[in-house]
Amino acid sequence: MRKITTAALFLTAAFTAAAGMAAELPAPPQSKIDAKAPKQQSYPKIVLYSVAWCPHCKEAKEYFTTHNIPFINKDVELDATAMEELTQKYRSQGVPVIVIGDRKVLKGFTPEIFEKAVKELQKK
Repeated sequence: MRKITTAALFLTAAFTAAAGMAAELPAPPQSKIDAKAPKQQSYPKIVLYSVAWCPHCKEAKEYFTTHNIPFINKDVELDATAMEELTQKYRSQGVPVIVIGDRKVLKGFTPEIFEKAVKELQKK
């Protein structure tokens, strides 16, 4: 019983010390807005139908993330509704399928084809 009490006191002291140290850390500086910086490209709504184990899906997710492109990921193995949309609405048995806006559907992924499709939609 004494070992448990000593361990509990030690953990309590450690958590208290950690909380005190966290309060002492300065807040990170905020980045400043550069008026001369090029504006970020605005993208239409992007929905990615994917599965966790697919290397092409992973490439698409990494591309979107590293380029700050907002997207909605729908894992068709975890989401029955997403699987139904993929197979019925978009007539696909494979992934990735990328829906750009409400009009453009890409089956498969390469950065070049994706960017070309986005530019075509933005011209309209």
